[in-house]
Amino acid sequence: MMRSLYSGVSGLKVHQTRMDVIGNNIANVNTVGFKAQNVNFSELFYQTTQAASGPNAETQTGGQNAKQIGLGASVAAVSTNIINEGGTQSTGNAFDLKINGQEFFIIRKGGADYYSKAGNFTTDGFGNLVTPSGAYVMGYAAARDDTTGDYVLQNDQLRPISVYGSQYMHTDPAQTTQATMSGNINATDDNFASNGYITTTLSVYDSLGNLYSVMFKISNTAGDATTYTMEPMGVYNGNKLITDITADIGGTLTMEFSGTTGKVVTTPSTFTLNFTGNTEAFEEPITVDFSNVTCVAAKSSVECKRGDSSADHLGQGKAVGNMIEVGIQTDGKVVASYDNGDSYVLGQILVANFINPAGLQKQGDNLFSETLNSGEATVGDITANGDTMQSGVLEMSNVDLADEFTNMIVTQRGFQSNSRIITTSDTMIEELLSLKR
Repeated sequence: MMRSLYSGVSGLKVHQTRMDVIGNNIANVNTVGFKAQNVNFSELFYQTTQAASGPNAETQTGGQNAKQIGLGASVAAVSTNIINEGGTQSTGNAFDLKINGQEFFIIRKGGADYYSKAGNFTTDGFGNLVTPSGAYVMGYAAARDDTTGDYVLQNDQLRPISVYGSQYMHTDPAQTTQATMSGNINATDDNFASNGYITTTLSVYDSLGNLYSVMFKISNTAGDATTYTMEPMGVYNGNKLITDITADIGGTLTMEFSGTTGKVVTTPSTFTLNFTGNTEAFEEPITVDFSNVTCVAAKSSVECKRGDSSADHLGQGKAVGNMIEVGIQTDGKVVASYDNGDSYVLGQILVANFINPAGLQKQGDNLFSETLNSGEATVGDITANGDTMQSGVLEMSNVDLADEFTNMIVTQRGFQSNSRIITTSDTMIEELLSLKR
């Protein structure tokens, strides 16, 4: 009878623990990246009142099973459902991230590394990517290469990811060093008849990122429909003629075309554009390629573009770049875009893998810590395991309310039943004591 009292008490305790866990799960049903927990019970040790015996051929008696009385229940484990992903919620915020896989974000708080599934990140006053509580999101940061001007990932150690650091807000300008002319020249064009020439304009950057326009005059040699001359007419800033800067191509350029194909036959089909006067910002000359100009029976239209004829338009130059957007790619790379067309990788968010993620220990604030049973963290690029990182969405809690309410009912009934064990045992003891009256 006394054993039943203790069994009932142990049953109350374990069901109370289970209700505590259920309550916490339901409280965090809308917590980003929350992983639901479950309580597992186990029976306590048994009191053996009679040991088991085997059959005896001599006495012609059979064997008997042991007689054991259980002494209640205990909490065997409070397990965390880490494997199952929570629902996906779209936010449109580039810094909200979801891991499509079993990996964890690496979070540094107070000098120690933790791990999390919650990707609701923001930035602090220094431009670092942080959690809502101010802990750093870790990965590889990018440093400026003074030779190339590009940003290179520093993969020697984990660092906080800076997305709005002062060093990233602007990119350097570059002078135009290459340009290309294309289009057509036709001696019968009306402009030749009225003015004796046609014009075309080339826009170029100096080394400070200032944009200038050089206007060229193309004239027809009288009586020759395949020979033309070209020379600069002036340098402009917008519509304003710059008087202290002069463009020079070494005199007057003669362009000759084939009367059969209409293609340029002048060799070489390039010229060098130099600037004189107040031109310290033009640190080197500009090579202009006019090999793509034609002379056929079509309307005259000569265009000039910065850069060479390759797909990348090398040597086109650029103005000072101001950051306009930051995005995070599926491999965790943080990429900044600038209004001058530049695009640079500012860092890469890394992830951690564990042999036994269920062995991680909860630390609050959506954080887990490494334990002996989880194994050491394996840090790397998320794509190494074929997984991806998704921007603009969040992984929500994996709590299933239907399961939790069902478990709540079962737990409540279990608690009630164990309380009845106690009250019934107490009644039996009372009846026993009344025998003395």
